[in-house]
Amino acid sequence: MTYDEFFQRALDGLKSDGSYRHFAELERQAGRFPRAFHHALGREVMVWCSNDYLGMGQHPSVLEAMHKSLDHSGAGAGGTRNISGTNHEHVALERELADLHGKEAALLFNSGYLSNWATLGTIAARMKDCVVLSDEANHASMIEGIRHSRAEKQIFRHNDVADLEARLKALPRDTPKIVAFESVYSMDGDIAPIEAICDLADRYNAMTYLDEVHAVGLYGHQGGGVAEQRGLADRLTVIEGTLGKGFGVVGGYISGSVALCDFVRSFASGFIFSTALPPMVAAGALASIRHLRQSQEERRRHQARVAYLRASLDRAGIPHIRNESHIVPVMVGEAKLCRMLSDLLLSRYGHYIQPINYPTVARGTERLRITPGPLHEEADIDDLVSALSELWTEQGLSKAA
Repeated sequence: MTYDEFFQRALDGLKSDGSYRHFAELERQAGRFPRAFHHALGREVMVWCSNDYLGMGQHPSVLEAMHKSLDHSGAGAGGTRNISGTNHEHVALERELADLHGKEAALLFNSGYLSNWATLGTIAARMKDCVVLSDEANHASMIEGIRHSRAEKQIFRHNDVADLEARLKALPRDTPKIVAFESVYSMDGDIAPIEAICDLADRYNAMTYLDEVHAVGLYGHQGGGVAEQRGLADRLTVIEGTLGKGFGVVGGYISGSVALCDFVRSFASGFIFSTALPPMVAAGALASIRHLRQSQEERRRHQARVAYLRASLDRAGIPHIRNESHIVPVMVGEAKLCRMLSDLLLSRYGHYIQPINYPTVARGTERLRITPGPLHEEADIDDLVSALSELWTEQGLSKAA
């Protein structure tokens, strides 16, 4: 067997159906976001698909905290959390995250992916006869964590409370159960019926595991996510989040009871054997969270820009999924066309939007996923929508009524 030939054939298959991923080599420049320098083009472009939703990755208080920590503590943590790697910044950040979500404790991970994979994989594996009920639209990290646990898994229809109840009702009351779901789903931008799911969990004696990665920082009076916004945080067993989106840095975490967080800390291999986040990263995340807990301006501007983009797309007849969140999916429906539109937006107009193709979304639902932020201006949105409208006409695509 020629190994490289095997690899290349698989890659050729991705390229032929339009699902091969091309990386844009961008250079973020503090003070210029959402603009970035595109090295292949040799010029600055406007970024519309960043998950640094509020621009906190360049906020002065975040940068100052990271510089101070770097000068004081150095670059790395020095080890795993268990062996010399627990620094003061980690402890302070965990306390802040627990307080943000109204929980007893929190536990840091190196990424949101790892926090989902390690937590679900550990809890479900170690509770005898546990059954995990997972929303069919859950993120790959949740799916992999559940798979790794080898626990029984039942997939309920997306946001379908009736289907979830039927499955819960069929299980013995004393069977350990975890209902795993997200608040804001990243591709369609829809929001889960959190209260109704909590009601079912209470009725059928199930734990609730809520992934708030696309909501923390952006929703709620203090940025605690949709659960905080709706006054439901106290009803959830685990709230999981990220530090790499709304908070603008990197890392993931869970929040819950002292016993639950200590259990994961003590048994999750993905936590135990990972070098801790650099203290300067924890310090930057802590500064970001503290700022967003007391400032409403970033969220206000963010929501205003999302509303302006949606209204502008409607006027131009550009089809997009309507939802309650900040995620604006412009629907294309064909992989190669989606790639071409993305390339033309970039090369001709200087607007960077990564095409979203299979397997991230189902075939036939390919899209341009736009995430406008508070640092985009209305004139920027006008220019983007004008470019989209020209391309829609040029390619003979159907416009929304």
